Amino acid sequence: MEERPTGPGVYKGPSSGSLKHKPNVGYRLGRRKALFEKRKRISDYALVMGMFGIIIMVIENELSSAGVYRKDEFYSIALKTLISVSTVILLGLIVAYHALEVQLFMIDNCADDWRIAMTWQRIGQISMELAICAVHPIPGNNQFVWTTKLANKNGGIGKKCVPYDVPLSLPMFLRLYLICRVMLLHSKLFTDASSRSIGALNRINFNTRFVLKTLMTICPGTVLLVFMVSLWIIASWTLRQCERFHDEEHANLLNAMWLIAITFLSVGFGDIVPNTYCGRGIAVSTGIMGAGCTALLVAVVSRKLELTRAEKHVHNFMMDTQLTKRLKNAAANVLRETWLIYKHTRLVKRVNPGRVRTHQRKFLLAIYALRKVKMDQRKLMDNANTITDMAKTQNTVYEIVSDMSTRQDTLEDRLATVEDKLVTLQEQLDLLPDLIATRIQAQENPKYLQ
Repeated sequence: MEERPTGPGVYKGPSSGSLKHKPNVGYRLGRRKALFEKRKRISDYALVMGMFGIIIMVIENELSSAGVYRKDEFYSIALKTLISVSTVILLGLIVAYHALEVQLFMIDNCADDWRIAMTWQRIGQISMELAICAVHPIPGNNQFVWTTKLANKNGGIGKKCVPYDVPLSLPMFLRLYLICRVMLLHSKLFTDASSRSIGALNRINFNTRFVLKTLMTICPGTVLLVFMVSLWIIASWTLRQCERFHDEEHANLLNAMWLIAITFLSVGFGDIVPNTYCGRGIAVSTGIMGAGCTALLVAVVSRKLELTRAEKHVHNFMMDTQLTKRLKNAAANVLRETWLIYKHTRLVKRVNPGRVRTHQRKFLLAIYALRKVKMDQRKLMDNANTITDMAKTQNTVYEIVSDMSTRQDTLEDRLATVEDKLVTLQEQLDLLPDLIATRIQAQENPKYLQ
């Protein structure tokens, strides 16, 4: 259909440009799904590049510390160049990831300008991620003098030439935050449409915290084991890197692992102590994380040892049965001792005081046992008031209230019927005097009827 030429004041039809900038809902949903998949792939590639850089960094530091080559040789420069290349690729992937985040924001909010999505919070997050991932050891043999007080050598002052690779290599482990992002994007709770719909109805935000809580609920032991082992290995290696230049004891990885283990468990023998502030900071961080992991471990173990709802019901039933038997036995003992006391005081020719006191003592013990069983039954009933029992009680009360309401409605209907009958009876009673007067006049004057 051709468009008519328009002049001033004449309506213009929708142009192709406006249709292009305002697509329909189907196009937006398809575009959103494609961006979701692309964002997932870019996040996977970013994690691969980050882990690749960390592995190459560890290999380069271990080979140089073992004396295989020096920092200014070709092999060291080649490995550091690989780290630099992977870092540049990682930074590009992070920028691409946040660009997809901005596009998803524009689609979800029907925005036309990408600058609307660039809030200060988003800008700060992007800058922080780029700063964290940009730190890496640069090629070359650049050194500085590290002065520290040696606690293991009677407080002597030690000065060592340390390469800049040490302070530039340790922050590379901060790239492991990408694991949490990949876990979120690959979680079934995040990718499943039904789960997201239910979460939206219940106002649940599907973020990394929610995914970690879910994992701690499903497999808490595995999550804690992986976290503690990873923390142990990473902290041991970083402590060794900080301390190996000043003390030969810390140059051994097993000694560093021993120090991290006793610090993590809050034991602290004191046979090996860190010298540098870098090592002390790692030890303090390890102690704090160890306290948190210990608390989580206690919570997980207590949850595993707790009885399930069905097991609690079975246990309460068995305990109630045993207490009922004990109650019957205690009551029977009370009756028996009462009869024996009466027998040995009233039905014998000669009263034996020793035997009477024995039965009186047994009588009192039977009464105490009966009271104790009743108290145990009361405690069992109090402990059995779980959420399920409260729900059953609530349902029972609701049924009773509904029955009472139905009976009240029936009673009101009956009262209304009685009221109608009383009104009819009152009307008949009001007409009764006239009828009586008419009948009397008819009897006195027969002509009145004629």
